[in-house]
Amino acid sequence: MSNSSLLDRFAALDSAAVSDALDQLGLPPGVAGIRPVWGPAAVVGFAVTVELEPRAEGPAGVHIATTAVENADDRSVIVVDNQGRTDVSCWGGILSLGASLRGVRGVVADGVCRDVAEARELDFPVFSRGSIPATARGRLQQRSTGEPIGVGGLTVEQGNVVLADETGLVVVPRDRAEEVAGIATAIVARERAIADEVRAGVPLSRAMHDARLAGEAVHDARLAGEKESVR
Repeated sequence: MSNSSLLDRFAALDSAAVSDALDQLGLPPGVAGIRPVWGPAAVVGFAVTVELEPRAEGPAGVHIATTAVENADDRSVIVVDNQGRTDVSCWGGILSLGASLRGVRGVVADGVCRDVAEARELDFPVFSRGSIPATARGRLQQRSTGEPIGVGGLTVEQGNVVLADETGLVVVPRDRAEEVAGIATAIVARERAIADEVRAGVPLSRAMHDARLAGEAVHDARLAGEKESVR
């Protein structure tokens, strides 16, 4: 499967379905606390990682995250590890502009951002722990890019599939991505079928059974038999 087709499959899913699929495979599920800073939004792409650290004495270097933006493309999501700090911005308006011009799909930051209005005007998705005016200049520096990082307790490696929406954040190892997408797609189909039955008048306790939600065939067969007897 091509990388674009894989991302299209995940774009049709939400973080809850992907988290359930990760759970089924014994992989870390989704996490909370990192949310869109403007409007309803969702983003999915391959991670381009950035790790930040407190500014040390010495000559100034390139601004944080600029090299990551320059190495990203239209299938990328920039993922910034600022250790959850909420006292200083780790993403701002000019970074949003530069990323938008490169076609980057959005940014996910374990920290806070600023220049929210500029991101909104660019229609550029920004996910973080909130916003603050305080600049990173003189306070933060880039430790690495392209290396494994931690975000909300999850490990994110360069090239992992990252999906963030209003519910939360999920990170999918690249070598398990097709498997996770397949399971999550089946979960969505199953839950839509359950919702259709509830709308049609099937009692909630029968339609929404834990065994069925888990995809257990025995329960599905039993439910089908019950529906036949009702008819």
